[in-house]
Amino acid sequence: MGIKVNAVFEGGGVKGIGLAGGVRAAEEYGIEFDGLAGTSSGAIVAALLAAGYTAEEMRKIILDTPFSSFLTPSIFHRIRGIGPILRIFIKKGMYSGERLEQWIRHLLGAKRVRTFGDLKGRKLKIIASDISQGKLLVLPDDIAQYGIDPNRFEIARAVRMSTSIPYFFDPVMIRKPPRPVGSEPFKSQFIYIVDGGILSNFPLWIFDRESGYGNSRPTIGFSLVGRHQQMVREIYGPFSMFQALFATMMEAHDERYIEKHNRFRTVKIPTLGVHTTQFDIDRETSMRLYESGLQAGREFFSSWSLKDYEEKYKEFLRRFSGI
Repeated sequence: MGIKVNAVFEGGGVKGIGLAGGVRAAEEYGIEFDGLAGTSSGAIVAALLAAGYTAEEMRKIILDTPFSSFLTPSIFHRIRGIGPILRIFIKKGMYSGERLEQWIRHLLGAKRVRTFGDLKGRKLKIIASDISQGKLLVLPDDIAQYGIDPNRFEIARAVRMSTSIPYFFDPVMIRKPPRPVGSEPFKSQFIYIVDGGILSNFPLWIFDRESGYGNSRPTIGFSLVGRHQQMVREIYGPFSMFQALFATMMEAHDERYIEKHNRFRTVKIPTLGVHTTQFDIDRETSMRLYESGLQAGREFFSSWSLKDYEEKYKEFLRRFSGI
């Protein structure tokens, strides 16, 4: 019987292919996943694992999926030059995100999983951002705030929320619980939810609040690194400035937390210069990313032990909780 751990997967768009390689390495070393959590592409990996997919099955999915198919052109894209920007002003995103949601729904359906209640006790937590009210959402639990039963909430919908990269994919809209007629303007009755990476792209903390001093269930994070090498974003107007702003928020704000305090429980996966929205990634590059994750995972787990983890986690708790 293998060692059970909680696993947390960082977001990173198509770079998330590397996460599947890291999972394969964990499987090779007898690691079994209990709690699963993720943001954006990390949410996809967490959801597939919770539904029962193996790393090898995910590798085959990667090879068979043209990720560019998620970018369904609309009538706006026929307008040369300004079409995508025009769509952002009207729809709040360059692409709808519906194709990605359908893809996840199909994959989960193949394992007879649709809602969080179908997971039968397996823990899955997906991070999203409520930008209408300015707060982080941990799904499915926090969906109850909007009058929706967490157990009946569709996993594919939660994943779409978490993967809705600002300005790239449309935000997901949900309606607030009913209120007395006329008490609130119609426009104010809707909440906009986008990529969880705005607030926590690597939610390594998510299972810590369930853990006590000396807790025996480790948490291992799978992080995507190497994103800022020789990358300068040109800013020539308000739209490009917003793109640079959100890219920085999604890719950088958790890194200090990762680097300083959590090296002992983080698998660092080099992303080989691949960009978050590089949806035209070819098969060869996809497999290089997968192999990068596999190698990083093997290096990490070859020297990892439960005893060493527990000692370092106790020190972590003493440092940050005053125990």
